[in-house]
Amino acid sequence: MPAKGGAKIPDVAIVGGGLIGLSIAWQCAQRGLVVSVFDDPRERGASEVAAGMLAPVTEVQYGEEPLLRLNIASAKRYPSFIGELEAHTGVDVRYRRCGTLMVARDSDDNAELAEVFAFQQTLGLEVERLRSRQARELEPGLAPSIRGAILAPNDHQVDPREMLAALRMACVSARVTLTDERVTRIELDDDRVTGVETVSGIAPANKVVLAGGAASGRIEGLPPEVLPPVRPVKGQLLHLAATGMFGVGDRNIRGLEVYVVSRTNGRIIVGATVEEMGWDTTVTAGAVHELLRRAYEILPGITELRFVRSLAALRPGTPDNAPLLGDSSIEGLIMATGHYRNGVLLAPITGDRIAELVATGAAEGLEAFSPDRFVKGAVA
Repeated sequence: MPAKGGAKIPDVAIVGGGLIGLSIAWQCAQRGLVVSVFDDPRERGASEVAAGMLAPVTEVQYGEEPLLRLNIASAKRYPSFIGELEAHTGVDVRYRRCGTLMVARDSDDNAELAEVFAFQQTLGLEVERLRSRQARELEPGLAPSIRGAILAPNDHQVDPREMLAALRMACVSARVTLTDERVTRIELDDDRVTGVETVSGIAPANKVVLAGGAASGRIEGLPPEVLPPVRPVKGQLLHLAATGMFGVGDRNIRGLEVYVVSRTNGRIIVGATVEEMGWDTTVTAGAVHELLRRAYEILPGITELRFVRSLAALRPGTPDNAPLLGDSSIEGLIMATGHYRNGVLLAPITGDRIAELVATGAAEGLEAFSPDRFVKGAVA
């Protein structure tokens, strides 16, 4: 459909330029679609701050089996996704298959790990229960007091900031239009989407994908029953740096209340708090203290590292902690938001399946994540 002046109206406008939005944009462009992305670079989202631990096995929660299946499918897609991205851009996103060691600092933690391990086994996940000595043989920096561990050998990690930069580069090379402006409104004509509005005016589009992270629920123009029930969940984390040859471990290491991710460039990430604080992104002394204390209890050598900085960002939470993926009740409006703690992990499969939905009108495996599942009277 031609726009004013003869220009072609984009097939899809994507609201949000984080890992989710850019992954969708790149995959849409790979399918030959004309794509526009709108994002305000001054509003740092969770993609800019996330630790990049890709750990579907050790993140599993009771009652979240559909989300686990989606997480595992995305984890399996990661090697080929990163291979394609690095081949297109030449950017090393520091993807590493390192495994995760989940450790118990005391007997109470170890009893809880035993329950987690039993649950993981019922789901057929590849995990191994370790005694304290076995865990310390794998990671000598662990505290002598730890009581046991679970090894998830196939967990991995990536540097989200490098991945974000690579995706922007890949989108530019694929002729995606990147507009550094915040979308204030989604334009509708009756029950059909017609485009988006920014400070520069209205930008027409045949379809719109709402991938705005925590801000997705603040977009104007949508009726209340369509507006996604996404809320901001604050997360604070710390960046430390290895001093000389001293680090803290080769694997992702996590306790029940903290995780430590060691990157190949010497940066060590300690995270992350989970705080219901609305739109507050203040870094607090209390959070820094708690994160360091919890990390010290399982990795005493953490105190030898150089403190680099502390950061806070807002994750997009939903009532059931699972994302909103798929068509909305507004024709042409697709949701891809609410990824909560799994935004980095789910970027590849979200990109694949939402791009397929945009291109063909159908995509497999999204039924459990329907945006309409919270609407009163919706059929599950």
